[in-house]
Amino acid sequence: MSTLLRGAFVVDLEPSVVERADLRIEGNQITARATALEPLDGEELIDLPGRYLFPGLVSAWHRFGADFLRGAPRTGKGFGAEQQTRQRIEDAMTGDQLVAAVASAAVEALRSGTTTLLGVTGSGPLERVASQLEQVGVRAVVGRLVSERRGSTVRQESLDENAAFAGLARGRVRGAFAAESLGAMSDEGLAGLKEALKKNDSMLLACLSEDPEEEKQSRQTFDAGVAERLVTHELTGTRVVLAHGVHLSWPEIAQLIANGTWLAHAARSNMATQTGHATPAKFGVHACLATDIATPDLFSEAHGADLRTTDSGQPIDVLRFLANGHRLATEAFGTPVGPLTVGSAADLLVLDYQPSSPFDASTLSAHVRLGLSSRAVESVMVDGLWRVWRRKVLSADAAEVARTAREAAQDLWRSLQS
Repeated sequence: MSTLLRGAFVVDLEPSVVERADLRIEGNQITARATALEPLDGEELIDLPGRYLFPGLVSAWHRFGADFLRGAPRTGKGFGAEQQTRQRIEDAMTGDQLVAAVASAAVEALRSGTTTLLGVTGSGPLERVASQLEQVGVRAVVGRLVSERRGSTVRQESLDENAAFAGLARGRVRGAFAAESLGAMSDEGLAGLKEALKKNDSMLLACLSEDPEEEKQSRQTFDAGVAERLVTHELTGTRVVLAHGVHLSWPEIAQLIANGTWLAHAARSNMATQTGHATPAKFGVHACLATDIATPDLFSEAHGADLRTTDSGQPIDVLRFLANGHRLATEAFGTPVGPLTVGSAADLLVLDYQPSSPFDASTLSAHVRLGLSSRAVESVMVDGLWRVWRRKVLSADAAEVARTAREAAQDLWRSLQS
């Protein structure tokens, strides 16, 4: 059965459009868009006068388990203390605790209008992560982080789990390879990552140059920066997402741009951990936004990125960064994700937004940067299915998910202090 969404204003990000239009949804796709569509026999009709239909948003890099960092006991401040706490949490986390954290992040994402997460975990099993994401209903690409922090054996275990999951994942949840601590990874490790990616035809989600110590370590050990080593090992390109890039030089950024690599900016995370400030205005045509350890709320991320870059004197085009998230999701899933046009996946938001100034194509950017927020998200559709309807999550008990996550976090914190 098809669904007709009638009477709303439809928003496109690039080029900017705010126009009165109806949308028809059949299965998991948008099949018609016009100023006025006549209902078909037996079609579900939903009238949405005064509402705005907005593309579902995409986080290009999110750490599952970051919820448990909120208030976690730690020593010191800044990135070093945050990293140490995060690593201890990821190392100690049980499978049940990971599932609780994933469910919490997925529900929070949907309620915020984020319909797609490119996410990483510090542990497994990925099958349970995927099952939870499927149940809640977000679209996701997931990988377990590969590093040599705990030795080459654990590195290989993570590679093997990513490979096994990538071969099985289909539908709304896909597999990828993920990597961190690249400044300390051996040539053997990078070569193994390259081989696994080629064999499985998978994406790579990695973070780099978040901490200046990583760059220093890489140059001292390998006589080359992290970005240079990734280029040498052919670990860049249109199937690679690199998050942060705070301490990349312009020549390094230029080389990554030339290879078509996606560069994901996580403004709130970088500010919270005091790692320094990236220059996303230089990130090129594949620049997008990431939430990392912050809430999976792309409206808040867009606000943070806009304010930080404007304050630095190098403002970014927030609409382009959000639209690039859709282009990245399209690359990941092999089907159009994002623009509310015929043939695209039916991932969309119904916004109850009452603008206090004219809201049209010319003012869309200002409203996204300064007015719109997740409080306007009334309903959310992912892959043609309503996952939030009139602010109620349909695919999970939001209160129970939050309670389970709180208990899991408390138990985990106790284990860290024992």
